[in-house]
Amino acid sequence: MSTAFAERERERRGLENSTKILTGGTHPADHVHEEVVTVMGELDIDLSDRTPQEVSTKELESCDVVATMGCSTLELDAETVDVRDWALDDPDGQDMEQVRTSSGSQIVACVSRMSDS
Repeated sequence: MSTAFAERERERRGLENSTKILTGGTHPADHVHEEVVTVMGELDIDLSDRTPQEVSTKELESCDVVATMGCSTLELDAETVDVRDWALDDPDGQDMEQVRTSSGSQIVACVSRMSDS
């Protein structure tokens, strides 16, 4: 969800040539949760072909900003990385309304704040 909303925000702001989005997790799930695919589909964002990817510490240390979802044990050595913990609830197992209102709205707000800074 976070990546899709960040991609949408990047496009809205015309930042496709200046902003790279690296997505992944230190312990990624095997698949995008069905609840997430359904909710994002309602917003005309198709995640059905996406697969969570692993991201390395080296890759993360090359970033300007790293957003964690609240369950990270990440410890980056790079002093130049701005790490932001969004403290989001895991949508896995939540009912559809929770995914829509809780996870979705929280992520949109976090992406917007990050894009503004």
